[in-house]
Amino acid sequence: MKHDELGDVYCSVARTWSVIGERWTMMILRECFRGERRYEHFRTKLGLGANVLNDRLRVLTAEGVLERVLYQDAPPRHEYRLTAKGADLYPVLVALMTWGDTYENDVPPVRLVHRGCGHAAAPRLTCGHCAEPLTWREMSAELEPQAW
Repeated sequence: MKHDELGDVYCSVARTWSVIGERWTMMILRECFRGERRYEHFRTKLGLGANVLNDRLRVLTAEGVLERVLYQDAPPRHEYRLTAKGADLYPVLVALMTWGDTYENDVPPVRLVHRGCGHAAAPRLTCGHCAEPLTWREMSAELEPQAW
């Protein structure tokens, strides 16, 4: 199966990966979560060619993850802002970062701090009903009949 066919599969992971699974997408979103919005910043910070960056931004705006907003009239200039759909990807980015800090870095390059209490954050997956921590062993998957 090709990457562009994943969006047609009845599987939430496959459909999500069809939107965010290209290798530069999460790096662009990382910059957005850091407060960056401008095309030129993405291009220089990530070292992306215009063709790759344009394609990624096109997909992210078409999917409603980012919104393209005019910030200057003459000449016309746009910036890219996270939508609610895009902001909901923050836990995904944090989970990837946490995994990388555990297995790929001797010293984590970024420390997340909870603004509310001022302490280092240690995000975790919890049950929305009882608030108990969850791992894959505490979960079961009940598939719909047509699920892939």
